[in-house]
Amino acid sequence: MAHGSARPTSRDVAQAAGVSQAAVSLVLGDKWRGRVSEATAERVREAARELGYRPNLAARNLRLGHTRTVLLVVPALTTEFFAGVYTGAARVAAQHGFGVVLYPSPEGIGPARDPFASAQAALDGVIASSMAADALTAIRGDQLPLVMLDSDPAGSLGAATVNLDIADGVRQVADHLLGLGHRRILHLAADIASWTFEARERELAARIGEVPGTSLLTVRAPISIDAALAVAANALAAKGPRPTAIVCDDDKLAAGAYKAVRRLGLRIPDDISVTGLDDLALATAIDPELTTVRLDAELFGERGMQALLAVLEGREPEEGDIPVQLVVRGSTAPPSAP
Repeated sequence: MAHGSARPTSRDVAQAAGVSQAAVSLVLGDKWRGRVSEATAERVREAARELGYRPNLAARNLRLGHTRTVLLVVPALTTEFFAGVYTGAARVAAQHGFGVVLYPSPEGIGPARDPFASAQAALDGVIASSMAADALTAIRGDQLPLVMLDSDPAGSLGAATVNLDIADGVRQVADHLLGLGHRRILHLAADIASWTFEARERELAARIGEVPGTSLLTVRAPISIDAALAVAANALAAKGPRPTAIVCDDDKLAAGAYKAVRRLGLRIPDDISVTGLDDLALATAIDPELTTVRLDAELFGERGMQALLAVLEGREPEEGDIPVQLVVRGSTAPPSAP
């Protein structure tokens, strides 16, 4: 199995039986009558027998909501965005008598110190971003009812996955720049091994690759203004035709790109267009204001908490990615003559 555990999980049972994890929970918790068919219930029981699956009783007991406390595991990256995720999750949690404890993973990656002697003893469930997935195994949060945010639905550790439609956001950026006439594009990518950033890179390359005569160069920087400045300046000063647009994975990276462009004596958007992704407060604090993709962080947090409540109650979470929207401001324009 992908995450290195020999013990079969409810996800394995769900895959073997061709049903959702919620259906497995209903059948094995003996709450399936009137919700799934007798034939489906038998298929789940058969798959569980064949795999030798034994429910995690500690986690099952916690599903009853003994502590009514949920852990939100986030990277300490783009903290303004995750503050919005927390606000949304806490709002929905409060409506259902739950509290939310925030657990930031330092540097955005890798485990922090365990906030509880045993997470399983103190928590009913976990909501986690894919960027903070390493912290999950450290606190054994992956053995609790779990909802993943910003994660590959096909390879998620969780019982449910909630995503923003990042791929569509990247398509909107690419189509905007291509429509303005840009053909030489620099992608300033976040140097973080995470599904959400891999999805951005893949989608951008696919969309730009559909248009003849385009070129795309990808360079990577940690999410910090100084790192983005150094990497972007290096890429822009390289030999050969200069890119006419820079697509940034994050608004902070875009702010670094602004500095790099100006350091080379160039102007935005006259000489080079820049786009971001997030629509943080930073996007309207820089000049010209940044063309970027607005992500509804609070709605993201609300949907994450609603999905966890559904998992705890054995219901199917709401499906479908959360729409995102390109906000066109002053940092993009048609390219100047070559």
